[in-house]
Amino acid sequence: MRMADFYDILGVPRGASADEVKRAYRKRARELHPDANPDDPAAEDKFKELSRAYEVLSDPQQRANYDRFGEAGVGGAASGDPFSGGGLGDIFEAFFGGNSPFGGGFGGRTQSGPPRGQDIETIADISFENAVFGGTVPVSVKTALRCDDCGGTGAAAGTKPVMCVDCEGSGQVRRVRQSLLGQMVTSSPCQRCGGVGQVVATPCGTCRGDGRIIDNASYQIDVPAGVDTGATLRLTGRGAVGPRGGSQGDLYVHVRVTPHPTLQRDDYDLVYVLGLGIAQAALGTTASIDTLEGAEELAVPAGTQHGQEFTLRGRGVPHLNGGGRRRGDLRVIARIDVPTKLTDDEAKLLRQFAELRGDAVASADKGLKSRIKSAFS
Repeated sequence: MRMADFYDILGVPRGASADEVKRAYRKRARELHPDANPDDPAAEDKFKELSRAYEVLSDPQQRANYDRFGEAGVGGAASGDPFSGGGLGDIFEAFFGGNSPFGGGFGGRTQSGPPRGQDIETIADISFENAVFGGTVPVSVKTALRCDDCGGTGAAAGTKPVMCVDCEGSGQVRRVRQSLLGQMVTSSPCQRCGGVGQVVATPCGTCRGDGRIIDNASYQIDVPAGVDTGATLRLTGRGAVGPRGGSQGDLYVHVRVTPHPTLQRDDYDLVYVLGLGIAQAALGTTASIDTLEGAEELAVPAGTQHGQEFTLRGRGVPHLNGGGRRRGDLRVIARIDVPTKLTDDEAKLLRQFAELRGDAVASADKGLKSRIKSAFS
């Protein structure tokens, strides 16, 4: 039985754009999904037809073949393969690369045309402020770019690639042999054209027929607010160009954040260590705190203990993908700095303080004797 026209299934005209095809599919998929039609026994088959129609019409090469040759041009159900919609076809795809050992298609896809370019990776060093608030940073990578002299075709000026005679432009070579199971059909990339389907008779002198050159490419990377070291940003279509006009791969940017001189990050909180003298901690003071919005005064109460925390709400890091509306806190941790060297006057005052509080301390004479002993040891 012949499948209905793919355009009719999606409800779009033949001249519909890729976005119109996508929108139509999403709308029809919600209407025809089996979960939305539990009482319709044909719902699953309708949904499979819809998915197959979108699979073909969303792919430029398959759509072009369908427009020229109909279902036969894309290996559809009209090819006579009863398993083209999945089932056993999925099993044979795993073992035979999508080719039925009995000569059918089983719904498998064979790649033809210029191969896609490679994905590439790089590291972006960004400032602490850019990581917190987001921003734009430049990235430069050495990669494969399209050759401008031949427009990526690989052919010299005034010439163009010609169809490969071995695979007749398909990029695949099919081989048939007999076995105990019947007729075995396998396919593999054409060795003559490398699976492209075309041969360059007169190569471009700049790229030597590859259609691309190796050079530096610079991009401006949008860094979202809240990223941290170890995050990876993916830029679709910014990787290496494929040979002979193949599409670009993706660029993966690994983030490395430059440390801040006074602030440390703890998830979405920021931590600031505030050094205080023993008199400041005991009597209280007003301290200047570094925040990402500038310096801010903090009232330190009398009797502050070592390790005590003070929290400035909403002064931390924006939550990633939170649109900047949610931010962590800035935690100020007190560090009591005990002096290691004292003048005689400072030592005298501290001894008076210890005497008033009844705190036992080493005598001044013992301390002097210890210093003399240390000097001669």
